[in-house]
Amino acid sequence: MTLKRTHKLSGLCLHDREHQVPLDHAEPTGESITVFTREVVSESRQSEDLPWLLFLQGGPGFPSPRPMDAGGWLGSAAERFRVVLLDQRGTGQSSPLHADVVTARGDAQAQADFLSLFRSDSIVEDCELIRHELTGGRPWTTLGQSYGGFCTVRYLSAHPEGLRASLITGGLPPLEAHPDDIYRRTYSICADKNRSWHERYPIDDERARAILRRLSEDEVRLPSGDQLTPRRFQQLGMHLGMSDGREAIHYLLESAFPAGATEPVFHHGFLRAFENSLNFDTNPIFTLLHEACYTQGFASSWSAERVRAEFPEFHLQPGEPVFLTGEMTWPGSLGELSALEPMQEVGELLAAKDDWPMLYDRDALAENDVPVAAAVYENDMYVEREYSLETAAAIRGAAVWRTADYEHNGLRADGPKILERLLAMTHS
Repeated sequence: MTLKRTHKLSGLCLHDREHQVPLDHAEPTGESITVFTREVVSESRQSEDLPWLLFLQGGPGFPSPRPMDAGGWLGSAAERFRVVLLDQRGTGQSSPLHADVVTARGDAQAQADFLSLFRSDSIVEDCELIRHELTGGRPWTTLGQSYGGFCTVRYLSAHPEGLRASLITGGLPPLEAHPDDIYRRTYSICADKNRSWHERYPIDDERARAILRRLSEDEVRLPSGDQLTPRRFQQLGMHLGMSDGREAIHYLLESAFPAGATEPVFHHGFLRAFENSLNFDTNPIFTLLHEACYTQGFASSWSAERVRAEFPEFHLQPGEPVFLTGEMTWPGSLGELSALEPMQEVGELLAAKDDWPMLYDRDALAENDVPVAAAVYENDMYVEREYSLETAAAIRGAAVWRTADYEHNGLRADGPKILERLLAMTHS
């Protein structure tokens, strides 16, 4: 463990560290990678022996939040804990993955084997090594948002001794469900979110159709040089599961064509804003391993694309309303992203991989004695409610706060209130 730097921000003390962990925890003396953590604590309590809280970020494939001030859930937590913001392996400053790093591993099979080491099972093993370095072996509390909740349930399955308590927001994963069944439910929810968007902003369907007509008539290039295709445009639906998602899409679409233009030429600001609104290319773990979040002993075989055929509203038929997709990728998506195009073959191998290890242990969860509190959002577009409730029932003693007051981004929208409620549920 190396302390890289310490600085202060808005009444917070931040300590940045690098940790060396095995690339493959089954070979602890083999190749190592760097994992980055940032400890955050209130400046007024810096000298105190506070308990530790590990934040597990959503994704997969996204780094931890970068503190800008002492607001939100982080500011509240830093008054009670030493908060550890973890850049999960392959993200942020933790030996980050991009195409050059992956392709340097060798042939496509070697690349696939390498990427298979970046799921939640490896992340949890990293956390255990880091916990011993930071806390001296004391258990810590975890706060898992979205995919961070998936990591938490893996933690409860594999290393409950490392946990003082676990808080989960919008992140109780299905324990064994096949991705096909998961996507059938999330496509249905996504369709409802689209209907809600059309109801709030009827003009957006007209704008979306005009954009799609333009995309079908000419090759349109984004500032990066990548082509903006109809399927890529549909990925804007990623935002529909957030409380401010409909507004984000509405304001983006209204900027598509310059006012007073005599021809339907896209405004450069629209193209730039579109590209900035999605990060499939800058977060390759999300693109390549999203379906692998669910695979345990079977292949995903591009599940989202196969299941899409069952939902005609997403097929972009002439004269029909435009429906946008959510966290769904498809075989051709890698080819539309120049940053990921070199990994098309490895993407196929990962989709065909059928020997993924199990992530969750029902027997261990049934014997759980770690206090667990989970916020389950009624209309969550990404982590479906009924699967979440089934998983909660399988975790001995887990307390559930089932609420329709928030969307998937509840922790960002009203973090202090949510954190306080979940801590109270675990009597922390």
